[in-house]
Amino acid sequence: MPSVSVRELSLNFGDVQVLRNLNLDIEEGEFLVLLGPSGCGKSTLLNCIAGLLDVSDGQIFIKERNVTWEEPKDRGIGMVFQSYALYPQMSVEGNLSFGLKNARMPSDEITKRVTRASEILQIEPLLKRKPSQLSGGQRQRVAIGRALVRDVDVFLFDEPLSNLDAQLRSELRVEIKRLHARLKNTMIYVTHDQIEALTLADRIAVMKGGVIQQLAAPQMIYNKPSNLYVAGFIGSPAMNFLPGRLVVNGEEVSFTTKDGASISLQGYEASTSLSQGGEATLGVRPEHIQIHTELIPGVTIPAAVEIDEPMGADSLLWLKLEQQSLSVRIDADLNCQEGTIYHLEFNIPKSSIFRKDTEERI
Repeated sequence: MPSVSVRELSLNFGDVQVLRNLNLDIEEGEFLVLLGPSGCGKSTLLNCIAGLLDVSDGQIFIKERNVTWEEPKDRGIGMVFQSYALYPQMSVEGNLSFGLKNARMPSDEITKRVTRASEILQIEPLLKRKPSQLSGGQRQRVAIGRALVRDVDVFLFDEPLSNLDAQLRSELRVEIKRLHARLKNTMIYVTHDQIEALTLADRIAVMKGGVIQQLAAPQMIYNKPSNLYVAGFIGSPAMNFLPGRLVVNGEEVSFTTKDGASISLQGYEASTSLSQGGEATLGVRPEHIQIHTELIPGVTIPAAVEIDEPMGADSLLWLKLEQQSLSVRIDADLNCQEGTIYHLEFNIPKSSIFRKDTEERI
C-alpha cells in the first residue's frame, strides 16, 4: 500500500505550468528523493504534498486518505525546511515542545516525546541553549527534532542541508540515513545535490520542467539513465558524450564517431533494438574508460592529454578527442604528460547510447 500517492497533479502560476500531470506512488517506509536543478518543480511538488500550495488539478493521498484540500496540520506530516526557522527567544527544549503545547498535549507526553527526539538526534546536552548558541549543524538537528516530536507517518525535507558547509553536510547526511533506518518512516527529500540523492535514496525521481524524467533506484539511474538529460545531470564529473552514428553490418553493430573511428558495441544491453542504425550519442562515464599505450583496432580510439587533475585517491585526466574534451578517472600514481597520445577503451556494457532525435536511451 503506498504511503503517499500523487494522481494527475498539475499546478499553474498564472499562465506558467509548473507541474504537469504528475503521477507518483511512494511506498510505506520508503526514502524518496526529488532531484533536479533550480526551477524544475521539486520543491513545488513537496509543498503541494505538504498542503502549503493549492493544486490546480489532481489529487494527493496520504495513507489512502484524500488530503488534497486539507490543512497542513491535518495531513499527518512533519516538515523540515531549508532555513531552520527556530524561535530565537526559546530554548531548544522550548522549540521542540512549542507545537505540542499548542496542540494541548499532556505535559508528560510532551516530555516523553522531547526526550525521545533529543536522544535520537543526540542533542540532549543542548536542550537549555538558545538557537544563537548553536552551530549550523546543531540548529538543523533541532529543526529535524521539531518534526520528529510530532510522531507522524511522513517526513518532508526541503533541501535541509544546503545552508551547511561541506563537512557538516556529509555528517548530517549520515545522521539522516541513520534516522530513517531507525524510524522506518516514509521520507520525501528534496535536493539539487546528486551526492545526497545517490547516498540517501531508496528511489530517486529526477525532475525537469515539472515532469519526472526517471523514477528508479540510484544504481539504475546512474548505470542506465533513461535519457540524455538524466545521464548528464547524474554523475560528478559528468558523463562523457560522443556524437556519431550506429552502423549495422549483418548482426554486428558498431558506433562510428564523426571522424570515422569505429567502436564495437558487443556486450551492450539495449532496451530497444540497435538494428535501426542512425545518428546517436554514445555516453560513457569517466570511470568506465581505460587508457592504453597501444592501439587495439575496433576497440580503442586515440586521444591527446590536455590536463592531469589530481584528486587525492585518483586523478581526472582530460583528453582531446575529435575537438571535444573527455574525462577519464585514472590511478593517482600515473603521471600523464600534456600532449601524450593514449588509446581509449570504453566499457561498452556500462555505457549508454541515446537516439539523437528523441534523446532517449536505446
